[in-house]
Amino acid sequence: MSALIQHLRQHLPDHQIIVDDLRRLAYGTDASFYRLIPQVITLIESENDVRTVLTAGRLHATPVTFRAAGTSLSGQAISSGILALIGEGFTGCEISADAGKVKVGPGIVGGEVNRRLAPLGKKIGPDPASIGAAKIGGIAANNASGMCCGTAQNSYRTLAGLRVVLADGSVLDTEDPLSVNAFSQSHAVLLGELERLGSDTRNNPKLAERIRHKFKIKNTTGYSLNALVDYEDPIDILSHLMIGSEGTLGFISSITYLTVVEDPCKASALVFFPDIRTACEAVIRLKPQPVAAVELLDRPALHSVENKPGLPAVMRELGEDAAALLIEVRAATVDALQEKISAVHTAIAGVATVEPMVFSTDPATCEMYWKVRKGTFPSVGAMRRTGTTVLIEDVAFPIESLADATLDLQGLLRQHGYHEAIIFGHALEGNLHFVFTQDFGDPAEVDRYARFMDDVCQLVVGKYDGSLKAEHGTGRNMAPFVELEWGKDAAELMRRIKNLFDPENLLNPGVIINDDPQAHLANLKPMPAAEDIVDRCIECGFCEPLCPSHRLTLSPRQRIVSVRELARREAQGLPAGSIGEDYAYMGLDTCAGCGLCSTACPVGIDTGDLTRRLRGRKMGETARTVNAWTGEHFGALASASRLGLKVGHAVSGVLGDNFLARISGGAWKKDMPHAGKAPVARQTQGDPVVYFPTCGGRIFGPADSGEKQLGDVIIELLERAGYRAILPAGFDNLCCGQMLASKGMAEEADAMANRLEAALMQASENGKYPVIMDASACSARMYKHLAGKLKLYDFHEFAHDALLPRLLITRQPGPVALHVNCSVKRTGAEAKLRTLLKACVEEVIEPAGVTCCGFGGDRGFAVPELNQHALRHIHTELPANCACGVSTNRTCEIGLTAETGLSYRSVAYLLEACSRKEGSMTC
Repeated sequence: MSALIQHLRQHLPDHQIIVDDLRRLAYGTDASFYRLIPQVITLIESENDVRTVLTAGRLHATPVTFRAAGTSLSGQAISSGILALIGEGFTGCEISADAGKVKVGPGIVGGEVNRRLAPLGKKIGPDPASIGAAKIGGIAANNASGMCCGTAQNSYRTLAGLRVVLADGSVLDTEDPLSVNAFSQSHAVLLGELERLGSDTRNNPKLAERIRHKFKIKNTTGYSLNALVDYEDPIDILSHLMIGSEGTLGFISSITYLTVVEDPCKASALVFFPDIRTACEAVIRLKPQPVAAVELLDRPALHSVENKPGLPAVMRELGEDAAALLIEVRAATVDALQEKISAVHTAIAGVATVEPMVFSTDPATCEMYWKVRKGTFPSVGAMRRTGTTVLIEDVAFPIESLADATLDLQGLLRQHGYHEAIIFGHALEGNLHFVFTQDFGDPAEVDRYARFMDDVCQLVVGKYDGSLKAEHGTGRNMAPFVELEWGKDAAELMRRIKNLFDPENLLNPGVIINDDPQAHLANLKPMPAAEDIVDRCIECGFCEPLCPSHRLTLSPRQRIVSVRELARREAQGLPAGSIGEDYAYMGLDTCAGCGLCSTACPVGIDTGDLTRRLRGRKMGETARTVNAWTGEHFGALASASRLGLKVGHAVSGVLGDNFLARISGGAWKKDMPHAGKAPVARQTQGDPVVYFPTCGGRIFGPADSGEKQLGDVIIELLERAGYRAILPAGFDNLCCGQMLASKGMAEEADAMANRLEAALMQASENGKYPVIMDASACSARMYKHLAGKLKLYDFHEFAHDALLPRLLITRQPGPVALHVNCSVKRTGAEAKLRTLLKACVEEVIEPAGVTCCGFGGDRGFAVPELNQHALRHIHTELPANCACGVSTNRTCEIGLTAETGLSYRSVAYLLEACSRKEGSMTC
């Protein structure tokens, strides 16, 4: 054990120190195309932890890099020293009484801050495309902007105050007069130097004007030198230098933003132009107009998405020189919105368009337009050749040069053979992104990339005096070119700033300031072919906030990183080592397989599919034989499971739930359900509907032995609404196969699904009658398996569509907790579930801190820590007077009940209680 790790273990708990090969690789990977493996990873939860890590780095001459979400693209969030991951101790969020300010920790996701501000009509100014995954620490440290933010609402412009830990461990809170006073005394030399730098810069007309000129457009190349000309107070200079410093000057432990208005009324128009120059002429006319966003897409960008369903047919008919603008206007009222739309029409009157500009206020249409824009980057990533990397570069030009610059950039891409490249960007700011694919495994290809980047620098800086990094941060990618863009005097000023804050070069060395002219070509990330399911992954990290195992073991991105490394080792004849050994638990056992990652993934990858494939390969012959037998004799398995539950309850009645949970490794739960029973069909009159009671409800009955079985409740509801339930023949011996599919036994699982399909077809008279299933995971599987052969409903969908109109509902006051499970989210059926619940209950609580419950079929029994980790935030979001909880999947309800102590049941129970004639409404 190294002296560094020994030191850390003396001051931090073991679970905050990560030294195993698997997680150092997986956690150490960010969204950029660079890779460094840290010596050690620390999870920091407090400022004391930060100081501990800084002290360890200083004593052992080891650099420290702070990491938030790792969605950054320029290599600023990786390290070969200590990588300090920002933990949940830094996820605070305090909104001022008037919502004019919000104080947030660096560990909270930007989208979550906006979710909390939304009811107050506010949001934070920065709006990067990654805001659903990017954390505030990275947003501030990179001065990230976005599509509507521009240069007026970024972190620099909306900064109200911050708290920062410097390299020497000292803390400054710029909003606390006592802290400012103490810091002014203890760090008088630092503040005096900053004051002098500011004064000297402002008194140097040439340099001051250079700085002001550079920040008229988006610019994140180098440090925020505008702090030296915008402010005179050294505290203000220091705080604004921290913005965009990429962790090289200090650690921002909290930041207070001035919030901005989130207008409720919005309209968007997707406008096509015959060529780039005409589109850019329109942009120049729109610059002074009251528009929220103007996004430019060149013809290759439009080609990349034109065949997606629902997009305008004209996109496929455009000429090869065509371009498009996506224009959005926002306002507080409908009338004000119409005024802005009229202003836009007036501004571009006379500019040639392929067809007349039409604004839409329909949310679905506007969302479709924005999918065009947001889908361009991932579309290139999805189509790239296996083994190559998708790169997105980020430059800005003076808006008056945008047309010429775009055409020059297109020419440069063609010149260097990047024929698949696309260009899009935030046109109002002259900010262009260009996306292309690159093979970093071939030295000749690396050389091509090097020549291309040199030419890009000469084009952007030499010809147009633009920004080499407009909003993605300098990182390692552009560090060698900072002086080229800024000039010698400004670059020297940046070096003085770095040395002033970090004389030992401890904080994120090699980022922003880097004297190696080849630094952007070093430490390139390998992207070997691994599995066709995930080879399209661009390692952006958008999946991570939704994953129930993230920060317990691995996230989807980290699983893919690990599998790629194992594939690389196998291809080179190298042993898998401890990475292969540890992946069994961290990669396979603790993956819920919920598929929520696919809903956030830009290219739609479901990492659960990878897990299921690898589980199948790993399974031994004995286990495969046993599982195959249970699939063919499912009735016997169901009976054995019920017997097990009866025995378990008998034992727990004597020894208690806690004892049984302990000896079963957590598989036995508090309030464990009693053994279920198969429902019995009744001879009644009514409209025929086929009801298949899924195995979860048949095996796991209610937690209270005196309650009705789920199947009986649903049959009673159907009859109450005038339907006659038809149960498929032999249904208690049938299963959709989900249990085997989750283990990677796809063929055996499909055989089970085929048997169920045959029974459903027979019962429904070949699709004549609708079919209902009472577990969302099973419904989702059979939706895909049946592929439209019959009309299949998850219970809550049928209840919404067919039962609500026929039932007399007496609403309960609530509050009732709702868990929208991952299957409902993946199938897009959550709106109907929420509507159904609101029809029954006046107050519904839907904990935002919970995505997937982590039960994952049988995962909650096999690895209960996954269920516990996934639900760790639910306790603080459930009010003490919450009556009960509802969901649509029996195993999810078991896990939710065990972790919260609140009774979670199928939404069918609530609907039945609210529709009783006698009005007795027990939850």
